[in-house]
Amino acid sequence: MNEKVLNHPLITHKLALLRDVGTGTKVFRELVTEISIFVMYEAMRDAKLEKTTIETPLEKMETGMLNEDHYAVVPILRAGMGMVDGILNVIPNAKIGHIGLYRDEETFQPVEYYYKMPEGIADREVLVIDPMLATGGSASATISRLKQDGVTRVKLLCIVAAPQGIKRIEDDHPDVQIFCATVDRELNENAYILPGLGDAGDRVYGTK
Repeated sequence: MNEKVLNHPLITHKLALLRDVGTGTKVFRELVTEISIFVMYEAMRDAKLEKTTIETPLEKMETGMLNEDHYAVVPILRAGMGMVDGILNVIPNAKIGHIGLYRDEETFQPVEYYYKMPEGIADREVLVIDPMLATGGSASATISRLKQDGVTRVKLLCIVAAPQGIKRIEDDHPDVQIFCATVDRELNENAYILPGLGDAGDRVYGTK
């Protein structure tokens, strides 16, 4: 199994607030940011550090530091943008790419309409972010597109995942690790996650 599910009382608490239909746009955005930070910390657990020497107020010491320039963050538009602030709170110098996909409402298949990546994307570890991993179609298409550009190190970060989405990524991209705050029960007939939290993009941007 390639997925890592966060299991922590604080995450459960914040997810309850996030799911609540009464949670307004401002608080919803803040919760997405907070949960994204937790997911990011877990995703960076195996990060490689470079040896360096610093000087504390008392003495010099050898320690390790992250080379943030080795990372790129790719939100899947538009809902993925809601997670960007949380990710950049952890690695603020990471480069950011964008991919725009919408889901065909009849076939549920992703259709690409925008793609722009930082220079040297193939040399970076890429963190694909999207609050919801439902069918997995958009995430799989994004990863495939990145691999076409020579990317070999990809992680997928989300907040709520469905079993079908996890299976799709594991089948299509067994080399990609999935990090999520929780795995929900199932998809409904419209490919929305149950119990879920509704349309993440609409709730982040207050468009419905």
